[in-house]
Amino acid sequence: MALNARLVPFAGYEMPVQYAGVKAEHLAVRTAAGLFDVSHMGELVLSGPEAGDVVNRLITNDASKLDAGRALYTCCCGPDGGILDDLIVYRLAQDRWLVVCNASNRDKIVNHFRTTVTSAVQEGRACDLEDTSDSTALIALQGPQAMAIAARCGPDGAELAQLEPFQLRGARLCECACVAARTGYTGEDGLELFCPAADGAKLWRSLMAAGSSLGLQPAGLAARDTLRLEARLSLYGNDIDESTNPIEAGLGWTVKLDKADFVGKAALQAIKAEGRKRWLVGFEMVGRGIARQGYRLLDKEGEAIGVCTSGSPAPTVGKNIGLGYVPAGKHRIGTELVVDCRGRMVDAVIVKTPFYKRQQ
Repeated sequence: MALNARLVPFAGYEMPVQYAGVKAEHLAVRTAAGLFDVSHMGELVLSGPEAGDVVNRLITNDASKLDAGRALYTCCCGPDGGILDDLIVYRLAQDRWLVVCNASNRDKIVNHFRTTVTSAVQEGRACDLEDTSDSTALIALQGPQAMAIAARCGPDGAELAQLEPFQLRGARLCECACVAARTGYTGEDGLELFCPAADGAKLWRSLMAAGSSLGLQPAGLAARDTLRLEARLSLYGNDIDESTNPIEAGLGWTVKLDKADFVGKAALQAIKAEGRKRWLVGFEMVGRGIARQGYRLLDKEGEAIGVCTSGSPAPTVGKNIGLGYVPAGKHRIGTELVVDCRGRMVDAVIVKTPFYKRQQ
């Protein structure tokens, strides 16, 4: 409350939707750095000799290729190929894995994983599952100054600049033990820091103190959403859910059909063989208007062809943008659309995504 956060209920938590304002927080992340409290995310730890095989059975990507200290993005699908959640899987050690899921899907994913773990144990394969969500704080430090800020937090912080994208290591920052991963959900460079929940507030305050002179600002859920949309990162419940599959959602690169059997493999093989029936596309508003989730998408002849899944102003690119599913054949870049903005028809055009990509 000392930071004047506006709190809203979200997935069973009271979460800061904004502090100084969405645009100010958004631009701080793009030009300097932002600090996000994302402790609502779910964390599952799987351990034991068979833990890697269990994880790989439940995801579309291939975790068997991960060395310890590496991570990957993946989908977790049901037997029909529908997306149960999108996850990041971290290999903490040879026989220890961390799976991070969306807060709204925590119970579903815990139960989904637990069923497979129980079957593995009954078959004599050693694997243990622990839901550590409530005992774990997760703080995301994002933006071009993120690594410089971490370097101010002790010798370990200075060494984090050596991490490659999707690499992780244990570190002690501002006298707090944590796992630091070079991952994020903003389209910027940065770190996601896992620490004991009891240390979360101390780590947050220490990072804010270390980064204040470098432009670090606290950032809320609203800025996180506009940042991820500019970078065309999918949001579960909007752009992907159990009624969508990774191939039509543009996440086919996370599906490794050449690996051992996994849940949803047969369905995804069939979907790929048939070809995409619809595509998740990005569009820019040509006329004056903001696309929002649920708004109808029409072709230029006035036929309803889809729905907007995400939409907002894009402060970095200075345009109003959106994502939505359209039929194959009407998905190509340059195709003109009309967005039904509560009865007002506003012209739009399909464009190449991501809408924003940081300079390396």
